[in-house]
Amino acid sequence: MPRRIEDYAVIGDLQTAALVGRDGSIDWLCLPRFDSAACFAALLGDAENGHWRIAPRGGESCADRSYRGHTLVLDTVWETPTGTVKVTDFMPHRDRAPDVVRVVEGLSGRVTMASQIRLRFDYGNIMPWVRRADGHHVAIAGPDSVWLRSEPALPSYGKDFSTRYDFTIGAGERVAFVLTWHPSHEKHPRRIDPYETLEHTIEDWEAWSAECRYEGPWREAVLRSLITLKALTYGPSGGIVAAATTSLPEEIGGVRNWDYRFCWLRDATLTLNALVSSGYLTEAREWRDWLLRAVAGSPADLQIMYGIAGERRLTEFEVPWLKGYESSTPVRIGNAAVEQHQLDVYGEVLDSLHLARQSGLQQQEDAWNLQRALMEFLEGRWQEPDEGIWEVRGPRRHFVHSKVMAWVAADRAVRAVEKNPKLRGDPARWRAMRDTVHREVCEQGYDPERNTFTQYYGSAELDAATLLIPEVGFLPASDPRVVGTVDAVCRELGHGGFVRRYSPGQSHVDGLPGSEGAFLACSFWLADALHATGRRAEARDLFERLLEIRNDVGLLAEEWDPVARRQLGNFPQAFSHVGLVNTALALSLGDEGR
Repeated sequence: MPRRIEDYAVIGDLQTAALVGRDGSIDWLCLPRFDSAACFAALLGDAENGHWRIAPRGGESCADRSYRGHTLVLDTVWETPTGTVKVTDFMPHRDRAPDVVRVVEGLSGRVTMASQIRLRFDYGNIMPWVRRADGHHVAIAGPDSVWLRSEPALPSYGKDFSTRYDFTIGAGERVAFVLTWHPSHEKHPRRIDPYETLEHTIEDWEAWSAECRYEGPWREAVLRSLITLKALTYGPSGGIVAAATTSLPEEIGGVRNWDYRFCWLRDATLTLNALVSSGYLTEAREWRDWLLRAVAGSPADLQIMYGIAGERRLTEFEVPWLKGYESSTPVRIGNAAVEQHQLDVYGEVLDSLHLARQSGLQQQEDAWNLQRALMEFLEGRWQEPDEGIWEVRGPRRHFVHSKVMAWVAADRAVRAVEKNPKLRGDPARWRAMRDTVHREVCEQGYDPERNTFTQYYGSAELDAATLLIPEVGFLPASDPRVVGTVDAVCRELGHGGFVRRYSPGQSHVDGLPGSEGAFLACSFWLADALHATGRRAEARDLFERLLEIRNDVGLLAEEWDPVARRQLGNFPQAFSHVGLVNTALALSLGDEGR
């Protein structure tokens, strides 16, 4: 039976991440970065495309697993007829080379274990040359080499182009495996002590988690989401990837399969809010600084997303040799949406930098010049149609959310100059633009008969992104048009107790066949909107139901299928966890205010 998306847990070293199944198999790992080619790609193919399983010989399923305390160290425990054994998986914060460490520990009795590893570079396409060197098995192909050793050293054998270790472990005994990626043209990587490294990794994560300021009723869920966001952070640049994976489907067997191992501008404000409000100012500053570096240059060249270090070329191509997760093809690498025209990103950038100023993050000297240039460019472009927040691959339209975010850009620019008159700019012209956009949206993006904002001008369709209208300050939550929009979204976009992004079957809008599940970020937005409009009990109920669909270690993908009751889309999804944190903060503040 194929593993469900929620059967995986994540481990990482702040530069890449691995997915570990409930059966002890690492089925996804890109080295040395999130966006590098995978050396374990069974997640999107089969075992022949690369995996590493450590489990009791005979195939017993895992009895229990959990993260150790407030860390990203994963413990998986098996109970077998002959004894109990624990496998601890982690990736230490990186010095130079990335390491995956797996420690097998006997808890009771004696258990015969098997470690089988198939390394396949280039997303499962290249079978490496394997040799022995310096006590390691070394797999080499092109620029990549992966070094594997066990401590204490164990006998091994090769079979079916894989390396296997069979061993029996008793109570109190430990065996550690260390896998290290290294450039193939360099000498062997440095050795780490797996047991000392385990202790240091636990200490590092616990020290980081102790900085969390949130003490509300959902502290454990919030902290696990913050740890997940940290795990999705590329440490050298501060960029946060949308997810650790590519091509996990929004519909099983469908074509809505995208590469999310990049950084989206639209995530910036919500992510900054989650980090700042939870006490993580260093991460917030690094994310802000990544944003400023990435968008520097001509406003005309602003992209909706960038690579983890700010790269602009994210060419999309398909990988035909992978059959896809549960036959969901194509498998895509890169993302062609990078070339789309999306007006909302200008608002998201200016809103992010506005939030950074409000949060007391020290402003960079050139930051205002960049914002002023973005505003001057937007003034001449906001009237144009675009592909919108959901990156549709159909015709460009006048999406309501895009226009609202153009209003946000003008509003934040005006407020910046009002607060600091020394800043250069033309606030009178920006006020005029702000008023014009507001008037146009209310006239052309609002359906008075149904009392709701629509997806795009002249459309009868709805869009869950309009739930953000009170959040960004376009209208107050008490406005009847906002209340009507919330009611309409509940009525028309509700899906199994959660929310779709937009109506299903809109191939004329998004240019794609098939459908998708409930979108989790939008479901958190609905909880926020319900709370803001005074429907606090409903908001809390929705939030609690969202918490219930997390997997056993607290992780969320992009979507939820309420019929099959399973997670869909790339995993773990930063946008979903950002939504969880921000909704918990909003509901907690609401409780304190009563």
